[in-house]
Amino acid sequence: MTVATRVIDPSAVRRSRNTGILFILIGIAIVLLFARTAEPGQTARMVLNPARQTAALRIPDVVLPVLPSLYAMAGLSVVLGVLQIVRGFGRLEGVILGLVAGFLALSFLTWAARGRSLNLIGIFETTLQRAMPIALAALSGVLCERSGVINIAIEGMMLTAALTSALFGSVSGSLWVGVLVSLIFGALLGALLAVMSVRYKVNQIITGTAINILAIGATSYISARYLATNPALNSPGRFPNVGVPLLSRLPLLGPVFFETNVIVYLTLVLLVVVHVMLFYTPWGLRTRAVGEHPRAADTLGIDVYRVRYVNVIAGGMVAALGGVFLVLGSVPRFDELMTAGKGFIGLAALIFGKWTPFGSFGASLIFGFTDTFQARLQILQVPIPSQFMRMAPYLITMIVLAGVVGRAVPPAADGEPYEKQ
Repeated sequence: MTVATRVIDPSAVRRSRNTGILFILIGIAIVLLFARTAEPGQTARMVLNPARQTAALRIPDVVLPVLPSLYAMAGLSVVLGVLQIVRGFGRLEGVILGLVAGFLALSFLTWAARGRSLNLIGIFETTLQRAMPIALAALSGVLCERSGVINIAIEGMMLTAALTSALFGSVSGSLWVGVLVSLIFGALLGALLAVMSVRYKVNQIITGTAINILAIGATSYISARYLATNPALNSPGRFPNVGVPLLSRLPLLGPVFFETNVIVYLTLVLLVVVHVMLFYTPWGLRTRAVGEHPRAADTLGIDVYRVRYVNVIAGGMVAALGGVFLVLGSVPRFDELMTAGKGFIGLAALIFGKWTPFGSFGASLIFGFTDTFQARLQILQVPIPSQFMRMAPYLITMIVLAGVVGRAVPPAADGEPYEKQ
């Protein structure tokens, strides 16, 4: 008679313990940073209706007592941390992590809005808008790196697409022509990256950097030489907000997700499509096999080169859509270097999201939230330099890379050229 024994992974136990300690530290931070400086009797009004006119049903604002709310969220964080250390939450660990992170964010908002009001819907709307180009950059990285190619050129692809969408959208008088031409340029830059990285096996970091330098130089020249002297070439307009019938009337969610422009809708659909294709279709299985063990995939008859070509070109088109959003979905004009590093931030979101579409999108929302809220700090007269809010997502990324809340492991063959034998 044999007795089955359960094998315990020491690294998993260590990560679970570290996650519990992190929860406890968040609870302590809420008390020390926020509750300690709040005064008894203070309230914070959370406005749950958009300032603009929308089809969404209006709901009453929420008034929170500051100190009791802060202590409650701190206490729940500590309790969840203790439970995490003692027994763990298994598959729900990611959900609990998101919940505790939500406690920290809500505590900050409650503390910042003490004695005044804060429009949460406005923050959520701006967060989604600022997260879109980052999410598309991260999604481009998912497509490329899952097949084993590092795409440092996302920034250049976005910048090129932003220029072409403004230029061709203005010349043709059609926003969709601007989108189409930009996607073509994104595909061409993706093909250039693929040819250099896959066929000629040039170092992928160097190739991506060269494409970025090319894009910066070309767009800056065209902008200064033509767009600056002829405003008619830089006035494409932008896609209007379109409400989804019935869904746009939902409170909270309606104004944020269902009353926006078409590029946001395309991004949300693309997010679901890439997730399903990557994890539930033969194409996704081949892509992940090529990114993890290309030689084994080649042995099974998978064309490693073709898979990488297709994924990198598709990644270039997705990155181009991020550049299109900056112009046709946000500011209806092109400005030099208007991407402002969003392609590189998308790579950080990719790492934080552990090379998954939804994980990368969630990380992009964190970046978008910090970018949004740092602009509100001055309005609320919060005694915290806005630069600290800009630092937050990068600190979180370093925590993830350090393995405190689980290891961020890239595909095994990421960045390695494949030599067919």
